[in-house]
Amino acid sequence: MITVKQYDPSLKAQWDETVAASRNGTFLHCRDYMDYHSDRFADFSLVAMRESGKLIAVMPACREDGTLYSHRGLTYGGWLMPLRHFDIGTMLEVWNLSLEFMRREGISRIIYKPVPHIYHRYPAEEDLYMVFRAGGKLVESNISAAIDLDEPLPFDRGNKSNVSTARRNGVEVGESDDWENYWHVLDSLIMEKYGHHAVHSLDEIKLLHSRFPHNIKLFTATAAGELLAGVVMYYCGREVAHSQYIASTARGRQLKALPLLFDFLIKDAAHAGFRYFDFGISTEQGGHYLNEGLVSQKCRMGGRGIVYNTYEIKLDN
Repeated sequence: MITVKQYDPSLKAQWDETVAASRNGTFLHCRDYMDYHSDRFADFSLVAMRESGKLIAVMPACREDGTLYSHRGLTYGGWLMPLRHFDIGTMLEVWNLSLEFMRREGISRIIYKPVPHIYHRYPAEEDLYMVFRAGGKLVESNISAAIDLDEPLPFDRGNKSNVSTARRNGVEVGESDDWENYWHVLDSLIMEKYGHHAVHSLDEIKLLHSRFPHNIKLFTATAAGELLAGVVMYYCGREVAHSQYIASTARGRQLKALPLLFDFLIKDAAHAGFRYFDFGISTEQGGHYLNEGLVSQKCRMGGRGIVYNTYEIKLDN
């Protein structure tokens, strides 16, 4: 016997245990990550549990009026499923029960963002089949570029040359705790290019780093003590090393700091046993705009396409 209901904070420990044991959850789905921006989103996460009270699956979600999002504050979400005792038949039961629950709660639309397959510890696409069964429509498709670290493609000739140039210029790369200086460089660049601030403020990223010090790390490139470039890395299990918040100063671009930094990060991730290196998406407007220059840079370092899809499901009430 399975029941589906809304998450409440008394289930925090069980929730985190379920995420940790799941086939497709990452640290982004832990409550200490999700709840840092609880003031921005009305949490409406769902849990599926047995009669004993044991959680068997969870879905990070928030609600705005009659729409359930999985989850607006996260890059990906969807139902997070255990390895054992949870097959396609179980997913069908959980899915149908969750739709019944949402209808009773007055939800008429679901915006569903499944976890991309490279983040799965074991195949976990039962939910995509259920999206199809429910008449789900693809409404966003954002393209990322990822490297298979078991068989990585090499840098192209230009990037190999840039790595050598950076070394000759005395550029040094490594992990850093200089979040303040880097966030100033990053935020200034984002404001100049896009007219808004970084999604995370300095205080927020430092808070998340303090909660997940092994998962969220800053790496920088410097020369003679000058900060030239940086990348924030999100390490998800042993599956994916994901880069984001990438920035370089004008001096850094001149000295070719970022190619050297990425050369270091990719090799470091492979050495640590990660399966993929994910550069992050290069699209805007739900995938309708492709930043061709940006995606070309990532592909020239060995990245190839991975999509982050979003589906809309309309419920008949």
